[in-house]
Amino acid sequence: MRISARNQLPGRVTGISRGEAIANVEIDVAGHRLVSSITVEAVRDLGIVEGSDVVVVIKASDVMLAVD
Repeated sequence: MRISARNQLPGRVTGISRGEAIANVEIDVAGHRLVSSITVEAVRDLGIVEGSDVVVVIKASDVMLAVD
């Protein structure tokens, strides 16, 4: 599958915390921890389990930074 988003980071799923509707999927990307919140249905449909290789696709219109 090809998509237009350029921010694509390969990683491996290290944990999944499921709620009633939303699952937080933890991904290790080159030693950095990222968390994606997706539906429980999407986790099931995509067959995502701990150890799955995935590609994190980041598409955001705003990115904020803060400092002390």
